[in-house]
Amino acid sequence: MSRVAAIDLGTNSTRLLVADVEDGRISDVERETRITRLGEGVDQRRRLLPVPITRVRNVLSEFRRTLESVGAEHALAVATSAIRDAENGEAFLGEIEWSYGFTTRLLSGHDEALMMFRGVTSERDVEQGTVILDVGGGSTELVAGGPDGVRWHDSLDIGSVRLTERFLKSDPPTGEELDACATAVRSLLAERVPDEIRGGTRFAVGVAGTITSLAALALGTEEYDRDRVHGFELGAEALKSQLERLASVPVDERKQMRPLDPDRAPVIVGGAVIAREALSFFGLDVLEISERDILDGAALAAAELPEQEEGAAPPGAYTCC
Repeated sequence: MSRVAAIDLGTNSTRLLVADVEDGRISDVERETRITRLGEGVDQRRRLLPVPITRVRNVLSEFRRTLESVGAEHALAVATSAIRDAENGEAFLGEIEWSYGFTTRLLSGHDEALMMFRGVTSERDVEQGTVILDVGGGSTELVAGGPDGVRWHDSLDIGSVRLTERFLKSDPPTGEELDACATAVRSLLAERVPDEIRGGTRFAVGVAGTITSLAALALGTEEYDRDRVHGFELGAEALKSQLERLASVPVDERKQMRPLDPDRAPVIVGGAVIAREALSFFGLDVLEISERDILDGAALAAAELPEQEEGAAPPGAYTCC
């Protein structure tokens, strides 16, 4: 058994999982999520901006202290849409390695999809004809598979942050903005998903913060309950209802909705549009929610890292910034 740390440097959030991994099974020790909006402005400027970088670095300092306090042996930080789209993304990853001593890995969209599938299936089998939907801040991953593994996968440049910045400029968004956002999602799904995948899909599993937040809202709990969210079946009508509820009020009102993380309120509508349109595209009535996702896949990858050479990262360097 090895105790490892996985860090997901996402477009909208920065997340940590410290876990014990043995024979491909993951036992959680610590999970933390911070909304850091690293991808703010990346869609337009193609650069990571100084303020979002600072937000992420502050969180990584906290994460470094956490994983050291619980004795994680390896730490793998995976970078997704915002960092791969930014001209200074790889330079930022180099700084992360030097400052915090994490091993970093820049994932392509396809790598991201496969790592997400590995995380989802770490504790369960998926039935034939299943599509897994991962709505991120900058991109959305789709993986079709079954008991024999992955059949098809793709990464689409639509995410909660990206679509909010492109289409949902009013507060609350207008009907015309919501329609334009939905049309963009439908068009891209029709362009990229093969007919045989669309026609052969019978089940859908949804992962990541947008979708788990929508499930929690539908459950109506005062506090976020991971155990109740995991395995919850979010119906298409309930999803539509939550989208309409969220889109009908300004951000400040959305921030008061329990158990939604207030920092997720500015972009949750864009993410909900993606989830609704994807479920409709595949002609399904239910989205099963999974709390296992790319972060769990990254933990499995962290357990496979070779032993780090003595002095490969300067001890305590992360404390300087």
